[in-house]
Amino acid sequence: MSSASQPVTDFRHTSVLLDGAVDALVHAPDGVYLDGTFGRGGHSRLILSRLSDEGRLLAMDRDPQAIEASAAIDDPRFSITRREFARLGEYARELGLHGKLAGVLLDIGVSSPQLDDPERGFSFMRNGPLDMRMDPTQGESAAQFLARASEADIAQVFKTYGEERYAKRLARAVVTRRAEKPFTHTLDLAEVLKTAHPAWEKGKHPATKAFQALRIYLNGELEQLDAALDAALEALAPGGHLVVISFHSLEDRRVKRFIRHHVRGDTHLPKGVPIRDDQLERRLEAINKGERPSQSEVAENPRARSAVMRAARKRDA
Repeated sequence: MSSASQPVTDFRHTSVLLDGAVDALVHAPDGVYLDGTFGRGGHSRLILSRLSDEGRLLAMDRDPQAIEASAAIDDPRFSITRREFARLGEYARELGLHGKLAGVLLDIGVSSPQLDDPERGFSFMRNGPLDMRMDPTQGESAAQFLARASEADIAQVFKTYGEERYAKRLARAVVTRRAEKPFTHTLDLAEVLKTAHPAWEKGKHPATKAFQALRIYLNGELEQLDAALDAALEALAPGGHLVVISFHSLEDRRVKRFIRHHVRGDTHLPKGVPIRDDQLERRLEAINKGERPSQSEVAENPRARSAVMRAARKRDA
């Protein structure tokens, strides 16, 4: 795979909500924390700076380039594994730390190096192979999906994962064009979507939602997030903190719903039946109501503009 040969240092990454996320996460310097989305290590490095000599940081990422970049961290308190964050419970169990983590951080979505490297195929602004896999060694590429999927399936992906209003129209354009020539590169697909889209939003490329949809679908991002949230709650120690940074409404709605459910407890009990507090199984306390980047952070890093960070504390047993 050509992306594997690309030096990871060629593409700059600025961690979003860096200080706010780590402030919310690290509450016990001697604790064991888990960064479920290492990326290029911005959050991990700041977490390590907040830990004592007894503290420890575990990290995860399924992107082989992220694992390669992690070699730059030379710290005995740090360890990393290559796997998707949905398997964080498995990782904690292997280390004998399940139910003992002081905090879990999840920074959801695609990283700047993934977007900026045309060989990864995430961007509609840079030409490269139409791939979009966070782990290029696993699963189906965008080119493979678009070559075999039905028009209805493509439209469903555009609508469900991109909230694209003109999903059917764009899917029809894709299927019509692929009959003449298969899609192999990003700008080719972007041009077809751009031409077919009837209503361009100001300041937004007309292929934005469709590209987002393909990426989320191919990488199983929403399913991964749901599994990771459940796993994190179980892997945390009582009093442990969960911090999640999301970048679009599909993700944030899931995070908000998850935290709200565990703050309120089980409300699906029969109406009219007296319920004690201890029967509700309220497992979380909200730390914030959703923090967004400052104007200065957005000015420095425009990709941060849609980010929202939510944090919660696991109740004591």
